Amino acid sequence: MNTLFATARIDQYDRILPYRHQGFVLNTKAKFAVGSGIIVITLVTLGWVGARESKTYYHLISELPTLKQSELHERMRVSGNVAPGTIKYLPGRVEFVLVEENKTLNVAYTGQDPLPDTFKDDAQALVEGKLGADGKFTAEQIQAKCASKYEVAPAPIKN
Repeated sequence: MNTLFATARIDQYDRILPYRHQGFVLNTKAKFAVGSGIIVITLVTLGWVGARESKTYYHLISELPTLKQSELHERMRVSGNVAPGTIKYLPGRVEFVLVEENKTLNVAYTGQDPLPDTFKDDAQALVEGKLGADGKFTAEQIQAKCASKYEVAPAPIKN
C-alpha cells in the first residue's frame, strides 16, 4: 500500500506542475518573463542596428580629403552644384560632377529611384551614398533643386 500511495502523490504533482524537467520547474510567471525578455532584447537590437545603418554625416566637398580612413567608408551626404555638361546617362547609372568652392567630386548615381525633374546643369544637388577608394562617390539617393525656381517673389509695389 505504501507503494501505491507514493505513486498517487507523484501523479498529482505531475498534474499540478506539468512543465518540469529533471527537477527544474518553470512556472507561468517565469515563462512570461523569459518570453518578454527575448522580445525586448530583439527589439532593442533591431533598433540599434537600424539607427546605426541609417545615420549619415553631411560633408562639404572640400572636407573629403581631410576625413579619416574609417570615416570614408561610412554613409555620407555631400552637396554642390552640378557642373554644366557633365551629366552622362550610362546603362545602370548616371555620372556627373558636383562643384563646390572650386572643388569637384565625381559622382555615379546607381539608385533605383528616378532622377528628380529639377536635376540638370547648374542645379543644386544633395547626394547620399559612399565614397569609393578611387575617389568617386557612389550615390544611392539624389535630391535636387533649381535655385531660380525657389527664389522669393519680390514684394508687390504699393501705389
